[in-house]
Amino acid sequence: MDRDSATESVSLKRKVRTIIFEAETPAGKAFDVALLWCIVLSVLVVMLETVESVDTRYSGWLLFFEWFFTGIFTLEYVLRLWCSKRSSKYATSFFGIVDFLCCLPAYIVLFFGGSSAFGIVRALRLLRMFRVLKMVNHVHGADVILHGLARSRAKITVFFFAIVLFSTIAGTVMYFIEGGQPNTEFTSIPKSIYYAIVSISTVGYGDVVAQTELGQFVTTIMILAGYAVIAVPTGIVTSEMMKDQSSQMPDRSTDACPSCGVHGHLPDASYCRRCGSTMDEDE
Repeated sequence: MDRDSATESVSLKRKVRTIIFEAETPAGKAFDVALLWCIVLSVLVVMLETVESVDTRYSGWLLFFEWFFTGIFTLEYVLRLWCSKRSSKYATSFFGIVDFLCCLPAYIVLFFGGSSAFGIVRALRLLRMFRVLKMVNHVHGADVILHGLARSRAKITVFFFAIVLFSTIAGTVMYFIEGGQPNTEFTSIPKSIYYAIVSISTVGYGDVVAQTELGQFVTTIMILAGYAVIAVPTGIVTSEMMKDQSSQMPDRSTDACPSCGVHGHLPDASYCRRCGSTMDEDE
């Protein structure tokens, strides 16, 4: 009888694991779609709580839905821990931490309250916005974007620092050009650098404006330079995404690691690419 119970428990774990971690099965797709809707609606509830008129009128409903979604995410987290082959590896993985953060704030508020003595709790409740990160693990094709960003991080870092240096030099030049003018808005180098960043990014808020002809000429150069470089990071990431998609993605299966839940393994992979655990559910 005990052996039969153990067998049934293992079989149930496999079924739950297939539904939760395998996105290509009908049940797995339905689970992901339902979870995505819960994530979107729960984030909407968090945003509505910050609208004073809405919170005053519908605070009771907002509280109800907050605990409703917290209960769903808590149940999902517990089920993931239960059906994972190594629950500790899942709990310490990126998505495991995200899942934990989605549940944590509501319970902190429950146990510590919202009084002024625990003002930090209000800030901790903003961690609920981390629920939006749960979408990444359930949106088809997210791996392509994540891998493209990861592979291009070195080039993007170099590009970022190049823009920072250019903005610093341009802002300093603008300070020396505009700083001596009457009623100038270029009162310091940091503010001038802010103006340079706004100009190079072609945002153009208009809160700081060059008065002299030379300053306007330098501003024109910055804007044109901004148009020239604005597409560089997009091109870098797109290039890496195309490489990743053409050379690696077609060979990957939809099998999830039974320990940490990560996807994107080769069909003949014996071990998880993230945590190193065996892909065999029977072991």
